[in-house]
Amino acid sequence: MAENTPDLSGHKVLAIVTNYGVEQDELVVPVDRLRDAGAEVTIAATREEPVQTLVGDKDPGKTVRPSAKLADVDPGQYELLLVPGGTLNADSLRLDDDALRIARDFTSGGRPVAAICHGPWLLVETGAVKGKTLTSYPSLRTDITNAGAAGWVDKEAVRCDAEGFTLITSRNPGDLDAFLREIDAVLAAA
Repeated sequence: MAENTPDLSGHKVLAIVTNYGVEQDELVVPVDRLRDAGAEVTIAATREEPVQTLVGDKDPGKTVRPSAKLADVDPGQYELLLVPGGTLNADSLRLDDDALRIARDFTSGGRPVAAICHGPWLLVETGAVKGKTLTSYPSLRTDITNAGAAGWVDKEAVRCDAEGFTLITSRNPGDLDAFLREIDAVLAAA
């Protein structure tokens, strides 16, 4: 465990992805860091087959074996939802009924959601950005604003506790350290 990382033993995190197009570091880095800190992380994908990550939305990255299918996940068993980006992943995820069900369960239940890069598209689709201040990949700014967000800001990581649930957002893989510090803080306080 890194020196400044809290002990997250006993905490359960759900990462949701499609089987193609998730940005490699936005999935692999948080999952590895959370597991190293003791958290139990489930990676749920649309299908049971391996997840093909991408680097920069175009180059093949690592393949990751999911531990569950989105359709089989009981979101009530988890404390935090992690939504990685990748343009293809996020665009497909926001059209997936199971992903939408999971996101709505977290936000309506007042449990934290952490979304990076294009990941907030899922929350735009569910209406959960209304009244929130957040960040994302810059191309989502108009979508987020049109969905009723209180504001879009250009910062490494933004934590917003308004509207009944905590939302942690970041812009891109370069912001992962700040993104993970916010996730650590939320889980450690739970």
